[in-house]
Amino acid sequence: MTSIRQVAVLGAGRMGKAIAIAFAYAGLKVALIDARQRTEAEFDQYQAQIQADLKQELQLLESIQFVQSEQTAFILGQIEILSKVGSIPALANCDLVLEGVPEVRQAKEEIFAWLDQYIAPACIVASTTSTFLVTDIAQMISHPERVVNAHWLNPAYLIPLVELSRSEQTSNEAVNTLKSFLHAIGKVPVVCNAKAGYIVPRIQALAMNEAARMVEEGVASAEDIDIAIRTGFGLRFSVLGLLEFIDWGGGDILYYASQYLEKELGDRYRTPEIIAENMRRQRNGLREKQGFYNYHDIDVMQYKLQVLRTFSDRIEKNDLKPKFNVTQS
Repeated sequence: MTSIRQVAVLGAGRMGKAIAIAFAYAGLKVALIDARQRTEAEFDQYQAQIQADLKQELQLLESIQFVQSEQTAFILGQIEILSKVGSIPALANCDLVLEGVPEVRQAKEEIFAWLDQYIAPACIVASTTSTFLVTDIAQMISHPERVVNAHWLNPAYLIPLVELSRSEQTSNEAVNTLKSFLHAIGKVPVVCNAKAGYIVPRIQALAMNEAARMVEEGVASAEDIDIAIRTGFGLRFSVLGLLEFIDWGGGDILYYASQYLEKELGDRYRTPEIIAENMRRQRNGLREKQGFYNYHDIDVMQYKLQVLRTFSDRIEKNDLKPKFNVTQS
């Protein structure tokens, strides 16, 4: 597989349009392909609607000064909206196709069977699906070694993260080529194996369900829960990753907190075996210079200063820094 130059997005729904904008913003020509068969008149109407949708999205980005008006014109000029039949010549030259059709097995199977006729064997095929494993997708198309799931977070043109999920059949070359490409266009790719929920959806589903459950149980109001998330949970984890934070505070603290919460609130708070094992091996984090990360070869004080400096900057930028008061009562 060579580097990625020619790209197509198959499916012009919300995610497909947003990914096309991200590619075009990075200076790429992108084919945005209608996944449905339409008459010429139907497609003309559909094409005009997609063009209007893209323009509306970009006007929103202009209003927050993420793009300028001249950049909007450039981006629109980079996106070619093609009919299903009209896309066949473009597909033959593609190095990467992103699939974004509805999350229905029959729809997926039909579009991949159709796509398989027109793309080169070396073309990387990446599904944006959130409900099918990459192992499922790989069964729908030939050359499973080039199949990856690429899960973008909404809005795709703003959020840097792209979660790549691979199967045992996916080649290292396909994964590394796609990672390098995403890095080059300003995205932040991470790789996970073929398990339900990727990384972020699996974690956020637990958090969102727990927040809803707290409203249901009368623990706090929706407003207060969301204030707590924005000014505590979210602020903290925009600086430290979850596993990094376990090391920062100490895995033993999480262990005892989990035991208490499991007793009070149920099995969903059961301590993972990896936390108990780290306790047994005295690998609780920064204090012992070993946890989920190894801290033996880093300057722990400098690391702490860097984290605290970033916290301070985020707090100031969000206008959350308390006022210093030297008056005496």
